[in-house]
Amino acid sequence: MITLYNTLTRSKELFVPIEEGKVKMYVCGPTVYNYIHIGNARPAISFDVVRRYFEYKGYDVNYVSNFTDVDDKLIRAANELGETVPEVADRFIEAYFEDTEALNCRRATANPRVMEHMDDIIDFIQVLIDKGYAYANQGDVYFRTRKFDGYGKLSQQSIDELKVGARIQQGELKEDALDFALWKAAKPDEIKWNSPWGEGRPGWHIECSVMARKHLGDTIDIHAGGSDLTFPHHENEIAQSEAHNDKSFAHYWLHNGFINIDNEKMSKSLGNFILVHDIIKEINPNVLRFFMISVHYRNPINYNMELVNAAKAGLERIQNAYQALIERQAIAVDVVSHHEVIDAINAILSKFEEAMDDDFNTANAVTSWYELAKLANVYNANTSTDLSVIERFLEVFGIMSDVLGVDLEADNGLLDDEVEALIAERQQARADKDFKRADEIRDLLKAQNIILEDTAQGVRFRRG
Repeated sequence: MITLYNTLTRSKELFVPIEEGKVKMYVCGPTVYNYIHIGNARPAISFDVVRRYFEYKGYDVNYVSNFTDVDDKLIRAANELGETVPEVADRFIEAYFEDTEALNCRRATANPRVMEHMDDIIDFIQVLIDKGYAYANQGDVYFRTRKFDGYGKLSQQSIDELKVGARIQQGELKEDALDFALWKAAKPDEIKWNSPWGEGRPGWHIECSVMARKHLGDTIDIHAGGSDLTFPHHENEIAQSEAHNDKSFAHYWLHNGFINIDNEKMSKSLGNFILVHDIIKEINPNVLRFFMISVHYRNPINYNMELVNAAKAGLERIQNAYQALIERQAIAVDVVSHHEVIDAINAILSKFEEAMDDDFNTANAVTSWYELAKLANVYNANTSTDLSVIERFLEVFGIMSDVLGVDLEADNGLLDDEVEALIAERQQARADKDFKRADEIRDLLKAQNIILEDTAQGVRFRRG
C-alpha cells in the first residue's frame, strides 16, 4: 500500500483513491516565457516518477499538467522579442517538450493551456461573484479571502498572521489587502479578452482551479508542485475551487523541495541561473535525471558538478552490471539451479517497492538498485550461470529502470563540449604536424556522425 506525505495535514497518509484503481493527478506546469530552468525540471521528474510508480502498481493515472501561456512575464517577453504572446508561448512549449523528453519524462495525459479555457475561466469567476465570494471593481475582479472559512489551511497560517504585512498596491482596487485578483482589467497594448467586467485577462491562481476542474472534476486525488507554490498559489486554488464547487478540492497535496546551486539559492542576480536547455548539452540528461532522483523529492538538492559526477559514476555501475548480464545471457544455460539467488533478487525488489510505497522514496529505491547491481556482479563471476536467474535479474533491472525513468543503455555519444575539445586537439595536432593523431580524431568524429566545416571564424561542427 502506498503512503504519501500530505502537505495539507503535515503527515504521511495511506493513499485511498476517489475511484478504485484510478488516480486523478494535477501538477502545476511552467509559465512558458523562456526555457525551463533546473528548478522546473525537478517537479517534472519527481512527479513523473510518482505517476510511473502508480502505473506500475496497476493504477490508471489521469495526469494533467498545465501551461501558463498568458501572464505578466509572457507579456514582457513578447514585447522584448517583438513577438505576440501566443508566438512566445508556442515556441517555449515546444522547447519544454524537447527538454523534458530528453529527461525521459512522459507526456501528460493532457497539457491544458490558459488561452484555450478563457470561457471556462470567465464562467467560473461569475459563479464566485454570484455566490458573494468575489466582486468586480472598475474592470478588476477580486476574491474575498476572509469570506472563505479555512483560508490558510494548506500553508497553516491564520488570517491574523497573513494580514501582517499585507498591503494594497498602487492601482489595486481591493476591499481588503488579503484579497487576490481573479481578473485583471486590460492595460494599453496588452493581450486581452472580453468579459462581463470589461476587457482583460485572468489572474494566475484562477487558471489552475479552472483547468483542474475541467479535466479532472470537482475533486481530485493529488495536486502537486514545487514547495514555493504552497502559498499563495495553492492556498488560493483551494479557496477558489472549494468556494465554487462546495467540495474538497484535492485530497493529497505533494510538494517537492528546492534546488540550490553550490549551496546557494538559484537566482539570476547571483549568476547561477541554469537552464535545462543549456545544461543537457554538457551533462547527459539521463545522468541529470539519476542525480535528481537520488534525493527524496521533498528534500532540498544541492547541485554541483562534484555531486553530478558522483551520480554519473553510480549510474555507470548499474549500467555496467546490466550490460554484463546481457552478455552473460547469450551463454547461460538452463541446467544449474540457483533458486537462492532468485530469492535474493526478489527480496531486493521487495525493498525497492517498500521504499517507493513510503512516500516515493527514490533515494532508498536507488540504494536497492545498487544492491541489485552488486548481487549481479557477484553472480556473473560464477563460471556457470542459470538462464532463469539471468532473466530474473534483467526483469528486475527493467522494472527499476521503468519506474525511475532512467535508461540502462550506456550513452557513449559525445556532448558538445567534448566535440569542441576534440576539435581543438585536432587543430593543435595539425599545427604540430602530428597528422596521424589529427586523422584519428577526424575518424572518431565521423564515426559519431559529426561533420566538420571550415569557416571564416574557424572550424565548426554539425551533427549529420
